[in-house]
Amino acid sequence: MILNTGSRTDIPAFYSDWFVNRIREGYVLARNPYAPSQVTRYRLTPKVIDILTFCTKNPQPMLDRLRELSEYSCLWYVTITSYGRDVEPFVPNAEQVQESFKRLSRAVGKERVIWRYDPVFLSDVYSLEYHVERFEAMAGSLAPFTDQCVVSFLDLYEKTKRNFPGVREVAWQDQKRLIEAFSRIAVKNHMQIHLCCEKKALETDHVDARGCMTQEVLERAIGMRLRVPKRKRARPACDCLLGADIGAYNTCGHGCRYCYANYDTETVIRNMKNHNLDSPFLIGGFREGDVIKDAAQTSWSDGQLDLFGCGLLPYGSW
Repeated sequence: MILNTGSRTDIPAFYSDWFVNRIREGYVLARNPYAPSQVTRYRLTPKVIDILTFCTKNPQPMLDRLRELSEYSCLWYVTITSYGRDVEPFVPNAEQVQESFKRLSRAVGKERVIWRYDPVFLSDVYSLEYHVERFEAMAGSLAPFTDQCVVSFLDLYEKTKRNFPGVREVAWQDQKRLIEAFSRIAVKNHMQIHLCCEKKALETDHVDARGCMTQEVLERAIGMRLRVPKRKRARPACDCLLGADIGAYNTCGHGCRYCYANYDTETVIRNMKNHNLDSPFLIGGFREGDVIKDAAQTSWSDGQLDLFGCGLLPYGSW
């Protein structure tokens, strides 16, 4: 099975000690965000977890704990943009995160670290030309340490409109211009671009619109085939293997104004104060009326290395 940690919050940046404690204890409890009394218990063991996925804007706090994860296959998605404090007030600057990215890649291998440049939006400050320039600079810096990049455009959820007034989505023609430019840069730097929930019309030889966490991407990271059971797509627009996530909404302290996972700053502060390193829950503990059920967990791996069929050679024909 795939255990996701990053669709709802940034565990490496803010909760790495707690996560390592859960690895040691061998289990974690996660509340259903839409029915909080429904709790899922996940066993944390490589016997049933084929891959742990992390999504983070700051992997640095976890870098010295990687040995604790050595029994697991892990795939890291690290977001590095060039927005300033006006947009990402508590994210380390891009240069710092790039250095952490490189250190992480050296430790786990470039096939297990993927750069995210998203979400992309346009403004008077962050113009189309600005994004192309910054993307090219970052791609050149990160090329020796990854060969994959995820790109997506800002979606205007209601909470995003409330927390980021005046922001606007990227028009279709500008999306095409940006992806064309990013694709040329990616080819030059031997990178494959994966689009996250974007239109298939943007797809080219080096731009994959099927999703960022597809079976192919995961198999490539672990070097093995996965026998994935048939399941309903988590999102209609992509083939990503999402679902089992141990994070919690309204718990990320980066304060990004475009964030879809936080309702408001006050809620995040309150929840983070309720974090307990020793709790099996990310936030708080047991509550009256909790109904705890064990997740159905089985390994999807056939246990056989497949160096060619899983795409361990570089993407594309550069």
